[in-house]
Amino acid sequence: MTNDLLGRHRAVLPDWLALYYEEPIEITHGEGRHVWDAHGNRYLDFFGGILTTMTAHALPEVTKAVSEQAGRIIHSSTLYLNRPMVELAERVAQLSGIPDARVFFTTSGTEANDTALLLATTYRRSNTILAMRNSYHGRSFSSVGITGNRGWSPTSLSPLQTLYVHGGVRTRGPYASLSDDDFIAACVDDLKDLLGHTRAPAALIAEPIQGVGGFTSPPDGLYAAFREVLHEHGILWIADEVQTGWGRTGEHFWGWQAHGRSGPPDIMTFAKGIGNGMSIGGVVARSEIMNCLDSNSISTFGGTQITMAAGLANLNYLLEHDLQGNARRVGGLLIERLRAAAAHVPAVREVRGRGLMIGIEITKPGTNEADPQAAAAVLEAAREGGLLIGKGGGHNTSVLRVAPPLSLNVAEAEEGAAILENALRSIQ
Repeated sequence: MTNDLLGRHRAVLPDWLALYYEEPIEITHGEGRHVWDAHGNRYLDFFGGILTTMTAHALPEVTKAVSEQAGRIIHSSTLYLNRPMVELAERVAQLSGIPDARVFFTTSGTEANDTALLLATTYRRSNTILAMRNSYHGRSFSSVGITGNRGWSPTSLSPLQTLYVHGGVRTRGPYASLSDDDFIAACVDDLKDLLGHTRAPAALIAEPIQGVGGFTSPPDGLYAAFREVLHEHGILWIADEVQTGWGRTGEHFWGWQAHGRSGPPDIMTFAKGIGNGMSIGGVVARSEIMNCLDSNSISTFGGTQITMAAGLANLNYLLEHDLQGNARRVGGLLIERLRAAAAHVPAVREVRGRGLMIGIEITKPGTNEADPQAAAAVLEAAREGGLLIGKGGGHNTSVLRVAPPLSLNVAEAEEGAAILENALRSIQ
């Protein structure tokens, strides 16, 4: 049955639509932190549909909210008043920390970043964008044009002039050997030098932790130091919180808060986890930035009632059950367990991350050379052991990505770590 579906998939869908595993699996249903495939195999899910099933599979509170809303009205577009959209916008605006915030809902993180670029370039009357090396911001024409990871950027054509800045990857590149303070100082000097050679950019867009890039991040405070320089030039800061938002890092509700002395960003984008699988993305910005567009606009599917109902129920559950605190506690246990396991595997270069956002970088033993074949072998071995994880990284996808739903409990963390330890040992 699965082979038949795979053949049909290949016959009608694009060749560039990636599938995991040598024998791809069809996930048919899920509950809590587990999913099942079409053959009845049960897996512990440590990837959550690419960090999107944020709380749990088939969460009763979300399922009930979606069902009840579907029984009333599913969609009307933004041309009509929409109570669930207003209610969720009020919550997001308050949680964002951005003063006098306005919220615009989209259907994905790609579209959210696209909108942020539209706002920034219009507000600043500049089509120059600063982006981080190794970054990923989506698959639209404009967001591909600011993606600093060549594995996810299929064209050099772009409506924007993009200039790439150092700092998103702490343990690679020309500044890797420096102390944290010296690393930040070197990156700031690089930014200042870059600004001396170009017309004033519209904005810097940055993921506080690079997701597709392999869960890499700079030392805390880098973006605060950048912000001081940007502010002198009137350049906006866009924080891409598509993967880091809603408490996943454990220590903070938003990733930008690790760089807190700078205050909130001018524009923030979000998506993925807020819908717990429903298609929600969005942009939060100060009112003068959000309102700078001088033409009409709508969103046909952004903010539709059924997705907003899901988002409200999911956000309420997350806050009421302190899933940020759970990510900090259980994530801390999980990362230490994985570091202990990786200490006996020469192919593991680094275990890094925060909360329930953990990366395991695989290289050829004794070198810094990426080993995507070994990473793929671990992915396969983990699946065979009953665990689903992801992979990414700026060096030929050699980073294993571990990002379970935020309701993960200690027993499940221990179980997943044991499976992953066996998978890592299998490549030696």
